[in-house]
Amino acid sequence: MLDVDKLVVGFDLDMTLIDGRKGIGAAMQLLSDETGVPVDVDLVVSRLGPPLEQELAQWFPAEQVPAAADRYRAIYPALAVSGTDAMPGAHEALAAVHRHGGRVVLVTAKAQRNAELHVEHLGLAVDDVVGGLWSDGKGAALREHGASVYVGDHLGDIRGARAAGAVSVAVATGPISASDLAAAGADAVLADLTGFPAWLDAYRAAP
Repeated sequence: MLDVDKLVVGFDLDMTLIDGRKGIGAAMQLLSDETGVPVDVDLVVSRLGPPLEQELAQWFPAEQVPAAADRYRAIYPALAVSGTDAMPGAHEALAAVHRHGGRVVLVTAKAQRNAELHVEHLGLAVDDVVGGLWSDGKGAALREHGASVYVGDHLGDIRGARAAGAVSVAVATGPISASDLAAAGADAVLADLTGFPAWLDAYRAAP
């Protein structure tokens, strides 16, 4: 049975907990080289967040997108995992949740296994991983895990928090500016995760 009194905080992955631009760029470049389909890799990594298929549809004919997505996910582990770093403050943010006796659930649009590989490689203190969900679709997983807070860098993450009835904490470390995150309705906007432990302390202390 879900413990409604236990703190559960959800986190997005790319550009929230990890900076995957270098690894994603390498995987996308290899996909482009293999298929002969030109892809502007710099543009791709400048707008991370939405599902892979949505990005691939900008470069590949619709009928080729499923196969391209399968191939990208197959080459991803060898190219993208070791070249990815944790975002500043990521480990400390997760530790802050555990310090308050809470649990961390990672809810991401990234494929489940590739998300798990990042967690394992970087030693991220995540209790549960749910992959393959985007925007409002994240709401069901957040509700299932009892998350009262969701932290992300994208407008889709704000929508996901709203769909779950959770507090939306936005970090301006991704493609969306702090002002645009605030305008989209984030309950709190932080420059990066280094400010999250103090925010969480204040959130837990509030009546």
